[in-house]
Formats: sequence, C-alpha cells, structure tokens
Amino acid sequence: MATGKERLGIIGVGAMGSALLTGILRQGLFAPDRVIISDLDGNRSAQAAEGAKVRAASSNLEVADNADVLLLAVKPQVVGPVLEEIGQRLSCQQLLLSIAAGVELAFIESRISACVPVIRAMPNTPCLVGRGAIALSPGKHVDNDALELGRQIFAAVGEVVVVDEPLMDAVTGLSGSGPAFVLTVIEALTDGGVAAGLPRSTAYRLALETVLGTAVMAAETGEHPARLRDMVTSPGGTTITGMRVLEEKGVRSAFIEAVLRAAERSCRLGKR
Repeated sequence: MATGKERLGIIGVGAMGSALLTGILRQGLFAPDRVIISDLDGNRSAQAAEGAKVRAASSNLEVADNADVLLLAVKPQVVGPVLEEIGQRLSCQQLLLSIAAGVELAFIESRISACVPVIRAMPNTPCLVGRGAIALSPGKHVDNDALELGRQIFAAVGEVVVVDEPLMDAVTGLSGSGPAFVLTVIEALTDGGVAAGLPRSTAYRLALETVLGTAVMAAETGEHPARLRDMVTSPGGTTITGMRVLEEKGVRSAFIEAVLRAAERSCRLGKR
C-alpha cells in the first residue's frame, strides 16, 4: 500500500509512458521530486522531465537504482534488452510493473533477480485524462500488499480490474486497442453528419458528445446496451433504418473481428 514515501521510476516515456506519468502526477500519488524517468530518446526524456518537473536519468540503470516502484513502459521488442541491462540490479523490495503488450510474466521473471515481484498491466490511452481501463495480472512473487500498491498506482488514472494472465491478450485487443476503434466511430459519425449537410465543427461536436453521453448513460444506469438502444429505436423510425444499414454492412461483426485480431497480434508479440 502506498505510503507517500515510495519513489517511482519510469523507463520509456512515449505515448503511454507519458500518459501514465501525467495522470499519476495529477492525482498526487507520487510527488514530482520522487519520480525519475529515462527513455531511449534522450531528448524526449529531457522534454518529458522538464514538462512534468521530474528528474531525467542518464541511464536505465540509474532509474532502476533509484526507484521503489519501476514502471517498464517500452515497446515489446525492447523489453528483453532493457531487462538484460537492469534485471540483476533489481531487489525483492522493489515492484516491477510492465505495460508491454504481449510480454508474458514468465519472460520478465526469467530475466530479473529471483523473488522480484512483477505485475503485468494493460492500460489504455484514456489514462491521460484519468479515465483509463487497466487490467493487472500479478506474478508469482506478488503478495497482497504489492498488488494493492499496483492497483493504487493505476487507479490514479482509471478503472482497474485484476485478471488471470491468459486473458491479457483479450484485454489488449479490447481495451488496449479499443480507443482507436471508438475514435474511428467518432470520425465516421462526424463524416456522416457532414455528408448530411452539417458544418464539420458542428458534426464533430455532436458526434463526440453523443459517444461520450451514451457511454456515461450506460455506465450510470447499468442497463444492458441492447435495452438502452431499444429506448431510441422506434418502430419504422430513423434509428431502426440506420441500424439496418449497420447490420447489412457487418459493423458488429467487424468490431468483434477487430478485437479478436488485435488479441491475436498481442499473442504473437509475446512469442519470443
């Protein structure tokens, strides 16, 4: 459980690493002077550190040596080399969090000091605004306190669930890739509004608020999506006419297949 004295280290401050850094600092879980970061791109690390008022390290080893909680936020193909560099410097008192898609706990645990607790996490980009969906899967050395600390860290940027590791590829396909799918829906609805005669700015605003409002309505009412959809689908009306087009075009099946393909890709990335 977080005490406020822990030090956070982040290796990798690309899109997701930066999103998590911003969200965690916004929630005040770690003070900026207790955060240290590094990145393969030194300029990116320096810029991120300056913007967040945290410390930029000169190497990954410096981060590993100065963090109680170490967040590994690098691309899957870079995880191996980074662990080869820092793995034996980690201690059992540290907590290692990995957000690398498809990289299994066994791969990570085999390349670090024995008994280091590892939590595999799958966050998504809405973590940047504190509305992320994050799944955690604990490794074999993670006790309740370590899991609670990991949960607290990610809860600072969104909703956290704990799943068995075999389900992490499905999580990656759904909530990890899902924001891109939803953004495509927003863009398509906007284009539809423009095609129907609306100014683009107006169409975008309406599409954005429609998606946002519908998601909030579903979350707050707890109703099944089909039931909520029926509320706006009048017999012979405009909505059922549009829904028929979506069914004819296979939109539902396309989304299902997109999640499945993304999950399969996550699985392939983990085969190394």
